[in-house]
Amino acid sequence: MFVDELEIKVRAGKGGDGCICFLRDKKTLRGGPNGGDGGDGGSIVLLPTTHCNTLFHLAGRGVFAAANGGQGMPTNCSGKGAEDMIIEVPVGTVVLDAERGNVLFDLDRADEPWVLARGGHGGRGNARFATSTNRSPRKAEKGKEGEERHVRLSLKLIADVGLLGLPNAGKSTLLATLTKARPKIAGYPFTTLEPMLGIATGPGDSTFVLADIPGLIEGASAGKGLGDKFLKHIERTRLLLHLIDCSDLPMAPPVQAWRTLREELQQHSPELAARPTLVVATKVEDEAARGRAAELARAVGGPVLPISSATQKGLTELVHAVGATLARIPKTL
Repeated sequence: MFVDELEIKVRAGKGGDGCICFLRDKKTLRGGPNGGDGGDGGSIVLLPTTHCNTLFHLAGRGVFAAANGGQGMPTNCSGKGAEDMIIEVPVGTVVLDAERGNVLFDLDRADEPWVLARGGHGGRGNARFATSTNRSPRKAEKGKEGEERHVRLSLKLIADVGLLGLPNAGKSTLLATLTKARPKIAGYPFTTLEPMLGIATGPGDSTFVLADIPGLIEGASAGKGLGDKFLKHIERTRLLLHLIDCSDLPMAPPVQAWRTLREELQQHSPELAARPTLVVATKVEDEAARGRAAELARAVGGPVLPISSATQKGLTELVHAVGATLARIPKTL
């Protein structure tokens, strides 16, 4: 199950209390204070990893609580520090405050941990309070409470290229043809219900990551259909492919479909709408489809790449165009 939004509560461990103790043995009548310090509580650490691509494994877990630090002990022995609790999340997870909605951290790099809640420090034992004027202190500190936080995790997939199109535009077929991804493919709209990623081989030995999201419909930016929910998953892409169905039975005429995509993207995010774009005419398998692709090119006022995933015509040219375009775009937009 694909889960890309989740609220969690975390509680770091409490520090152990300091110990009040005095040295007592048969050779020492009145020994000095020797109470040890308490151990530090465990912290809650988020670790972005490529081992998972959804937040489903964190759902229904209740409060994530780290262990408390150990109590201080006699003979100046400190309590055991608790181990940190490591929570693995997919790379691309954004951490937001659940109440205010502000971004706390963006976990966009693999294997770079971030401390979400720090464990409390252990209290000092009475040995720490001994002075020349107070040789027998009878006090020790309590351990500090660990931090508690209520956060929302929001996953934004990281990819080089985002596939956009109306339902049944051929996005999933193209993803399956160019990569080893196996999305659901059928001859009816809305077969894609969740984002999919795949790695395609580009010119030479280069590779690029493709992201496919559910098809957009008119009004998607206002909440219609599924596409608006997943548009955030292409916000990290460097290049967008607008896939336009040019077959005999499209959901909308090619020019209208292209204009709908542009309008919905602009409504969702002007910054995303300004991202570098290639227009791709899909299902171009006969003369009539080539005519519709030419009409689309005139409306676009620029080049349109005609392809057919079924016959694999035009795919080599598409891959080279994507590779050449990505080479001109910085990796950090």
